[in-house]
Amino acid sequence: MTTTVNTTHATTSTFGVMIRTGVIATVAASAATMAVAAAGHTAGISLDIGGAPIPVAGFGVLTAAFSLIGVVIAALLFRFARRPRRTFVRTTVALTVLSLVPDVIADAGAATKVLLMLTHLVAAAIVIPAVARRLAA
Repeated sequence: MTTTVNTTHATTSTFGVMIRTGVIATVAASAATMAVAAAGHTAGISLDIGGAPIPVAGFGVLTAAFSLIGVVIAALLFRFARRPRRTFVRTTVALTVLSLVPDVIADAGAATKVLLMLTHLVAAAIVIPAVARRLAA
């Protein structure tokens, strides 16, 4: 009798696992963006836009809100898209690029703008791959 062992690891999962992964990635991304903002502020980078300071916790709150919107997008694609992973990655990368536009035109110093853009990229680098791995190719 011969048996075959499948040594490949599945990268897709059930709907619930995808949602759970998205929520965990959201928490991680929120913590990471707050850490980046706090480190930047400690290094002397202003967190003021238009003269109003952004609290460090605000980075986490906004990251959580927009990351959860990304998880909702993933959930819809999980159910309705023919190629959910590809569609999710393309959509979220485009949305990440668009999210940089307000930072570029913000009434803030150059270092503040760079820090804001960095937080967007850090969040995207955490959430997009984590969720994409749980979607069918």
